[in-house]
Amino acid sequence: MALQQKLVILDRDGVINLDSDQYIKSAEEWVPIESSLRAIAALNRAGYKVAVATNQSGIARGYFDTLTLTMMHKKMELALANYGGHIDAIEFCSDHPDNPGPNRKPNPGMLTRLIKQFSANTHETWFVGDSLSDIKCANNANCKPALVLTGKGRETAKITELSKSLSVFSNLEAFVKHLTNSTK
Repeated sequence: MALQQKLVILDRDGVINLDSDQYIKSAEEWVPIESSLRAIAALNRAGYKVAVATNQSGIARGYFDTLTLTMMHKKMELALANYGGHIDAIEFCSDHPDNPGPNRKPNPGMLTRLIKQFSANTHETWFVGDSLSDIKCANNANCKPALVLTGKGRETAKITELSKSLSVFSNLEAFVKHLTNSTK
């Protein structure tokens, strides 16, 4: 059996980079949250595999294409490299919300594939996001959900159906500090 790896899965927009209600449609519009880049590098140094699971319905809506998405992710990789960090895998789902498949969050398809890819323990894998869809996706995949208050997180935190035991952090850097300090 393969050695189980420590895995943290991140939503992209609102967690790693600034979000926009008009969608991030180009590499120029992809603007990192600097503290998130530092946090990802810290996860790398602490021995975690870091993956991204992101809904990108802008493709289905015709706002951008997969080549443009690839350029956004290349910009993210280059920005992370400046901090000594990297992403180990990226999953994206281009499904339109009116026609969601098994990979569109809150469905767990992307997380399930990433967990299998890294031979991670589902119950020890965190999924960090800023939306109710992210929290539900983590629960649907039997992962540990964490909410960050960046992006749509402040609005999400006001939702009454969220569990009082949900782990909430001001940003990704605060989550990573908590995680790495609690595992020492």
